[in-house]
Amino acid sequence: MAAPAEESTALRVHRAAARVVLAILSGLYLWAVAWMTLRARPYGSDIAAALDRLLAWFAQRESTAWITFDRVEFGANVAMFVPLGIFAVLWFGVRGWWTAPVLGLLASGAIEFAQALFLDARVADVRDLVANTLGAVIGMLLMLLLAFLLSPSRPRR
Repeated sequence: MAAPAEESTALRVHRAAARVVLAILSGLYLWAVAWMTLRARPYGSDIAAALDRLLAWFAQRESTAWITFDRVEFGANVAMFVPLGIFAVLWFGVRGWWTAPVLGLLASGAIEFAQALFLDARVADVRDLVANTLGAVIGMLLMLLLAFLLSPSRPRR
């Protein structure tokens, strides 16, 4: 059996390594979001043509005609910010849950502001603020649910 001092040291090393990995993953995520949102065009003409063909195919069918570019874009913005909510809970803990929507709104606002000021080809849109913040909230809720499911049950009194 390991001595308490050895266990404490091992736990500190494990936590430090986990923080380094979390910092690297967070940095890669933020770089990917910046790359997607702060370029002159979000994607090339080849992807645009494929997306146009796919949306036209959906439009021809009654059951999928509701799938429009605006809805796909909104969903993509939501999905892009789900990891931000996850990272917020990992960084600030379950009690810091409120940082996820705040960070989602602030990051999205900064992106929209930069697009409006510096990128003529991009359009700043309030719907993006809503979608991105919603994505951060979904990521936060997923982490809170996971924390609840993994927490040990407390005996009733």
